[in-house]
Amino acid sequence: MVILIAEDDELILKTIEHKLLKEGHEVILSRNGKEAIETLKTENVDLAITDIMMPFASGIEILSAIQAMGKKIPVIILSSMGQEEVVLNAFDLGAADFIVKPFSPNELMLRIKRFSTK
Repeated sequence: MVILIAEDDELILKTIEHKLLKEGHEVILSRNGKEAIETLKTENVDLAITDIMMPFASGIEILSAIQAMGKKIPVIILSSMGQEEVVLNAFDLGAADFIVKPFSPNELMLRIKRFSTK
């Protein structure tokens, strides 16, 4: 699978990248929301993992951009904000999954595997 990771926290970004590469996935990194949206315009991505709060464009804006492009890409939202309103808003906008930070990389891998069989 080709997986886009949009995350401005370098430690989290590199942790997820390392785990995904170890599992045999191809990884594209974006360190802000604008970069992620530009990447989505030019690359074929099977899955996107995005933080909610990022510079230049939020994870919600990335989710909206994917829908506006007409792409059917599952999106896993990461957030340190576990408020119910944020979670419900992400799902209303089409998020496939939501994980509250901090999280286990192994838990993330289990959730990703659900989408690799589709």
